[in-house]
Amino acid sequence: MENTYGPDMCVPCGDGLLNIRVGAIIVKDGRALMVKTQFGDYCYSVGGRIKFGETAEQAIVREVFEETGYTLSVDRLGYVNEVYFINDNPEKFGKSVYELAFYFYMNVPEDFALKSDHIGDGVERFQWVAPDDPITLYPDFMREAITDPKPYVIHTVRDDRR
Repeated sequence: MENTYGPDMCVPCGDGLLNIRVGAIIVKDGRALMVKTQFGDYCYSVGGRIKFGETAEQAIVREVFEETGYTLSVDRLGYVNEVYFINDNPEKFGKSVYELAFYFYMNVPEDFALKSDHIGDGVERFQWVAPDDPITLYPDFMREAITDPKPYVIHTVRDDRR
């Protein structure tokens, strides 16, 4: 999958960052495919930043392909999430981030199986998460997305800077 788009939509904004992101809701056998990072005890959705020039749907298809090696199609938009948080990634540690994210339910084929449990350089790894697994999930609505998907778009707002 060739990338012909511009840079990631993560831009400085005063002392903070503006981040425009997409996330995949990939559910199979009652569990969601999430990403576990070494920087904290939590998992987050497969996905990443939208690149300038692409749509949110194009971005999630690209991100899922880059991370899993599969070209999954979009079923529908499920959530629009606004969140403020303090970045824990060493590259931008301590920066306040305002993130606007679009979360899409993906069509998952029966034969979907990961080729590797790690992403890229191994700093991140995949983890299948059941709704009752005792781990922090970002976004926090992911448990509901697994157990009770709605046929309409839900808008959420959260402030984790405190």
